[in-house]
This record gives sequence, structure tokens and C-alpha cells, in this order.
Amino acid sequence: MVDRLFGTDGIRGLANVHPMTAEMALQVGRVAGHFFQKEDRQHTILIGKDTRRSCYMIENALTAGLCSMGLRVLLTGPLPTPGVSYIMRSLRCDGAVMISASHNNYADNGIKIFGADGYKIPDAVEDEIARIISTGEIDKIRPTGEKIGIARRIDDAVGRYIEFTKASFPKGMRLDGLRIVVDCANGASYKVGPNTLSELGAEVIPIGNHPDGLNINSGFGTVHPEEMRATVIREKAHVGIAFDGDGDRIAMADENGRLLDGNAILCVLGLDLIERGLLPGNAVATTIMANGGLELALAGAGGRVVRTNVGDRYVIEAMLKEGLVLGGEPSGHVALLEHNTTGDAMIAALQALATMIRKDQPLSALAHVYHEMPECHRKVPYDKGRRLGEEAIEALSAETESQLEGRGRVVIRRSGTEPVIRIMVQHEDLRRAEQTAAALTARVAEIAGA
Repeated sequence: MVDRLFGTDGIRGLANVHPMTAEMALQVGRVAGHFFQKEDRQHTILIGKDTRRSCYMIENALTAGLCSMGLRVLLTGPLPTPGVSYIMRSLRCDGAVMISASHNNYADNGIKIFGADGYKIPDAVEDEIARIISTGEIDKIRPTGEKIGIARRIDDAVGRYIEFTKASFPKGMRLDGLRIVVDCANGASYKVGPNTLSELGAEVIPIGNHPDGLNINSGFGTVHPEEMRATVIREKAHVGIAFDGDGDRIAMADENGRLLDGNAILCVLGLDLIERGLLPGNAVATTIMANGGLELALAGAGGRVVRTNVGDRYVIEAMLKEGLVLGGEPSGHVALLEHNTTGDAMIAALQALATMIRKDQPLSALAHVYHEMPECHRKVPYDKGRRLGEEAIEALSAETESQLEGRGRVVIRRSGTEPVIRIMVQHEDLRRAEQTAAALTARVAEIAGA
């Protein structure tokens, strides 16, 4: 297990500490610019960001790096990640960068890079960018004079994305009569979420919509949906919607305040598409971490799941390979490739609302077929400089799962965002899941030298 500059979702870490420093962002901008500038013309890169204070620092460093390599830079300001993916394609950009640490607290930040097709760049390209940074081989490539790039801001990025998301909603359908709590996580969706839904006719009750640079994901959003659920009950709303900091993850609450995570939302959308004959292969792509309850619910309607490694990028790669239109993660990344090239929480919310209206049923009725299989999560810290016994961990995982005799699942994996080994055990019996997780934690700690 060799440590990579890029994790499962770009570069991420504590802002102003390696690797999330202005110096590294400058280098990433220079190398990404070198990578994208393939033809004898000035290429254009779009940069979006969420609402963290450190985004100013990273944005300026990336812009400087890109301009120093001769590229034109377009700046959107705060905008959800899926909005960056859409607008870069709309403006025929050659690539895009999103500055965000997603659901992490404000002190962290991250860099995600998109190719000209609107999809996140693959591992091989990330590794090549990291290699060039480490070798310093572009240090002498320095355009001068008129070949130096320029940067300018796009004033209507939010409005463009709102119109795009509204276009995904069924033609002629409206949200009149629905009271919707919208939790914006004090993040990039603080304008997009409430405005999109109100323009479609909903009565919107916004919360977490006053970002100050330090409160993103703090007490609100997909990681902290408690206030959203409580507000649904208190305001007698029909549904609650929570976004994460960069607007690519979603959680929902039904009219009773019951939480629906990514598993449940995929179930609602997947079953609706199966019923309408619009789910290719009757298959939904999801990760090895997805709950077994999703598999059982889809199977009851003739559906199935295609499992991938952890990371929405791997889910989308599998969707493209298998020709699928719906995929996502338990964390709330939900991708509908008919509409966008990445996880898009706003579009996922609109499709769930459309299902409610089309079937004339509350969200609780749509989600009643999903029953979560009890699961336990543990994590074991490890020294990033230590070589892990990867084969021993894989053998332990396979051995333990075989002992569950088909009544549960085991996943042991190294985190892509922090120096821990994550352990997940799912079993129809919660006590058995807890006992198995505890035993695995001790064994993994031995292997990892923790």
C-alpha cells in the first residue's frame, strides 16, 4: 500500500498543512495546466469552490499556477461540485478543478480535478500529475509575454446550474403544495437548494444557509442531519433534504422525520425506474460498503446491485462500463448519468420528489420496502510509513465472511482520506455484527501494529 498524493476523492487534508498548502496548490495548478495544454491553442480551465475560508488561498494559488502555464481560468465562486462539472461542459472548457473537502469540517480542504468530459480524472492521470510534481520536471517550462494566461469570474454560474437542475425535473410537473425543509450545510448549495425548489413551486424552509467560512458542515448537512429531521417534524413538512458541503451528497427525511441515507434513496429511485422499465439490466451500481438491505429490496423487484471499490468515481466508472444510469454510495453520492456526470444531490432530490408526485405517495411509503441490515463500523489507526500486511487483512476478511454463512458481509479497507483502516460488519443479527466487529478490530490492530 503506497501512499498517494490523491486519495479516493482528490487531494484532501488540513488546510495550510501539507499537502493542502498554497505551495502545493500552485504546483498542482502548474502540472494540471501542463497536462491539459495539449494543443497549440490557449486552453480553458474552470475553478469552483465551496464556502470554506481557506478556499480563497487555494483558489488564488491554483489560478496562479494555471495562468503561469498559459491557460485561461474561469472562476465560478461558491458552487456545488456537480454544478462545476455541468458548467465546464456547457462552456466547452478543457478541464475543471473543485476546491472542497466535501463533508469534512471547515479546517480541511481538498482539490478535485475533472477532465474535459466532465468526469473526475482516473487514477492513472492523478498518479502522473503526482509524479511530475515530485520530479519538478516542469520547473523550466515558463511561458512569457502574451502567452501567460488570464483569469476572470463568471457572474451567473449559480443561475446557470439552477436552470440545469430544473431541466431534469419532469416537464409540466411542479412542487406546489409541498413544504420542504432544505438543509444547505452552510456550504456550496446555500443558494442553489432553496432557489431551485422555490422556483418549482415548493414552500421552502431553509436551514444551514448562512455560511461564514467557518461553519460549513457544522451541526448541519448530511453528516449532521438531526436539525433537518427535527425541523421536518416541528414544521409539519412533507420532506426534508440535506446536502453536504459541496452539494454532491444527499440525505433525506420523510414526513415522520425518519432518515433516508444513500442506500434508501438508491432503493426508492431504483425501484421506481424498474417499475417504469427505465433501469438498464435492472441494476444499480454501488460500493462494497452498501447495506445488504438495498440488495434485498431490489432483488424483490427483480433488480440487482453491481458493487465497486469505495469512491463515487469507481461507481461511475462501473456505470459507464456496464451501461447503467443509476448508482451511488451509502454516504449519499447519487449519480444519475442521464442528467449529470457526477454525484448530484440536487438532481437526486428532484427525482425523489418527482417519484412522490408521480405515485401520489409520501416518502415514507416509497421507502418502506427498504430495511437496513444491522451494521457496525470500527476503525484502527496505523502508521502511514509502515507497510501493512495487506494479504493477511484480505485473508482475515474472507475467513470471517465465510463464517457468517451468507447472513452477513465483512469489509476491511484502508481509508482514502485519513490514516485508518476501516472495518464494516453487516449481519441480520445486530449482536452478532457487534461481536464480529470487535474481534476483527483486535485482529486488525495486531496486523497494523496499532
